[in-house]
Amino acid sequence: MHIHSYSDLINAARAQPEPQRLLFVFARAELPDGATEDQRLLFEQGEGGALAPVLCVDKTPQEAANFQTLIDESARTGMSWDVAFVSTMNGRGGIAPNSDEAEKPLRLMTEQIQAGIVSQFIAIDRRGNLLQLA
Repeated sequence: MHIHSYSDLINAARAQPEPQRLLFVFARAELPDGATEDQRLLFEQGEGGALAPVLCVDKTPQEAANFQTLIDESARTGMSWDVAFVSTMNGRGGIAPNSDEAEKPLRLMTEQIQAGIVSQFIAIDRRGNLLQLA
């Protein structure tokens, strides 16, 4: 199944043989310390910078069925973000993973994003558009 939208992601998670838990790490674009003037100019134009994780959450596909719900929930935290990274966890024996089981994978996701290792995650902007990040 090809994922072209947030709805496709939710449908793919629901279609898996085992129940899924979705892992979200929200990140903000920041200008790295020691940035050059050229880097600053690019950043002001919406390009470049570094992604810094600011918030993470785990949800079942049912809890995260609507992307606007995630945006509204994140707004209540007061944390601004630019990109949401998404991964999944498989359940076992027909039972979805719980939030306690999601804690370590979320921590690992956060560390990978901080290191710039993001190709294995689905990236979504605030408008719900899927992104291709290099």
